[in-house]
Amino acid sequence: MESPTVLCVDDRPQVSELRKATLESHGYSAKIASSGYTAVKMLEETSVAAVLLEYKLDGMDAEAVACHIKQRFPNLPIILLSAYSELPERILWLVDEYVMRSELPEGLVRIIERVTQSHRLALRSNEPGQRSRAAA
Repeated sequence: MESPTVLCVDDRPQVSELRKATLESHGYSAKIASSGYTAVKMLEETSVAAVLLEYKLDGMDAEAVACHIKQRFPNLPIILLSAYSELPERILWLVDEYVMRSELPEGLVRIIERVTQSHRLALRSNEPGQRSRAAA
């Protein structure tokens, strides 16, 4: 069975490499996008289980990236990473989880597992022939 792939979007290469190493040490495959533009292009070419999106990006910002993902891939989980304790609500509505960098890296893997599992369960409950718990 192939390990789930996570796309790490950050314009700081050393941070991305550290996140990639952390994910790979926990059984994930990780791809790195050094900009929002690169992330958007990669998502058109590669299937991923989740996106780790740094809030502070040069060029195409995190909000624009998250909007694109939700329009093109509405079921793809987005985990927003930031050092800021308060962010605009409009971006928080676009993401599935918001993580302060101070919580990394230990809590990051647990959050990825929880978010991707929740999305898999939601997708299964929406498949034809599947009854929701409420309908049972």
